[in-house]
Amino acid sequence: MRLLLLASLRAQTGNATTAARIQNHLHAAGHICVLKDAFMYESPTEIANLTCTDKFDAALAIHLYKAGRLLQGSRIPFGIIFGGTDVNEDVKCEEKHRVMGAVLEEARFAVAFTVKMKELAAAEWPDARKKIYVQAQGIKTTPSETFDWYRFLQNADIPTNTASLHVFLLICGLRRVKDPLYLVEVFSDWHRRDPSVHLGIIGPAVDPLFTSEVKEKVKRTGVLVITEEQKRSFRTTSIPKSQHLLQLTILMIVLRFPKAPGVHLLQEMPQDDLHAAMKMCFAVVNSSISEGMSAAILEAMDLDIPVLARNIPGNAAIINHKETGLLFSNPQWLLYAHSSVFPACFSNTWEFVVLSKSLINDPIMEREIVTRAKDYVKKHHSWESERKAYQNLVLRLQ
Repeated sequence: MRLLLLASLRAQTGNATTAARIQNHLHAAGHICVLKDAFMYESPTEIANLTCTDKFDAALAIHLYKAGRLLQGSRIPFGIIFGGTDVNEDVKCEEKHRVMGAVLEEARFAVAFTVKMKELAAAEWPDARKKIYVQAQGIKTTPSETFDWYRFLQNADIPTNTASLHVFLLICGLRRVKDPLYLVEVFSDWHRRDPSVHLGIIGPAVDPLFTSEVKEKVKRTGVLVITEEQKRSFRTTSIPKSQHLLQLTILMIVLRFPKAPGVHLLQEMPQDDLHAAMKMCFAVVNSSISEGMSAAILEAMDLDIPVLARNIPGNAAIINHKETGLLFSNPQWLLYAHSSVFPACFSNTWEFVVLSKSLINDPIMEREIVTRAKDYVKKHHSWESERKAYQNLVLRLQ
C-alpha cells in the first residue's frame, strides 16, 4: 500500500520520532509510507487533494486533533495514533472535542500508548472503545560512538574540572505543555549551594515565543514566583500571622539573583548524539504538564540512566516510583524547619532536590532503579513488538 502519515514533524520532537519509527516499520513490510507535516496544511480539502494527486491508498495520523482533523471526511481509509495532548488537553475545548469525536468515528482504528490513555479516550467517546488498541511505544537507542562529552560540557559552559559533576538533562520541545521552566528556580538555588549540579535543557524551539521566554528566564534571573497554593501553605502553618508577610518578603529578597546559575539552555542535536549525551549524564528529567508517553524517559531507561519525572498520568504509567524511576509532585513547601521565620525551602525542602540527592547519595539504590528500569523497557517497550503491531494494524486499511 501507499500510505500517508500525517504528524508534527518538527525535528527531535516526540511525534516526529514516533512517525519516523512507524514509517520504518511499514517500509519493512513492503509498504510505501510518506511523511507529511500536519502543520503545512490547514484544511481537510488540502489533504483530500493531496491523497488524490499522490494516489495514496490509506492514511495514518499521529494526534487526533492536530493531524486527525485533516482527515475528516477523507475518501481513503485511515487510522489514528493518539499523541497525548489530544486526549489530555484538547478534549477540554468544546470545538476540538467535537472535531476529534467526528474523526474518531470515521477512523478504522485508533492506537493508545497506554491503557490509561485508552480509558480516557473511551470515556469521552464510548462508541469508539472497541476500535482503540493499546500499543506501547517501542524503544531502540543508538548512541554515537564519536560523541565528545568534554566538548559538549565546554559548549554548555559547564565546568569540566569538577571532580563530582552531576549533569541532569531535561529533553523536550520548547513549548508550554512541556513546562521546562518548572524546575529552574529550585535547581538554581540548589546549584548555588552545590556547584557540582547542573541542569541542561535540550530541545527544538517548537514555540518561538515561549522559547524567547525560556531564554530570558535562564539568562536573567531566579526571582521566585509565589503561587496561590504556596501562599495557602503559609497560611495553614501554626506560626503567627504577623510573620507571613515577613517570610514572603525574605523569600523575594533572598532568592533574587542576577541570573539562574546552573541551568543551561542547549541547542537540539541529532538523535545519536543526544543518546550519547544522555548516556553520559547523571539523570534525565521530565517536568511536563501533560505527556502521552515520553520517548526520552524510555530511552534513558534503555541507556541505564535514572529518571526523575513529574507525577502526571503519562509518566506514572511508565514509572513505578522508587522502582523504575522517581516521581516528584508539585514543588513542596514543607512545614517549617528550625526557624519560625525562615521557611524550610532553605533546608532542601523541594521534593525534586530531595529525590535527586537520594540518587546521588545512595549509589546502590540508583543502580537497582536503573536495572529494574532497563528490564521494564525490554519487557514492555520492545521495538520488534511495536513493528509487528503496526504492520498488522495497517492491514485493516486495505
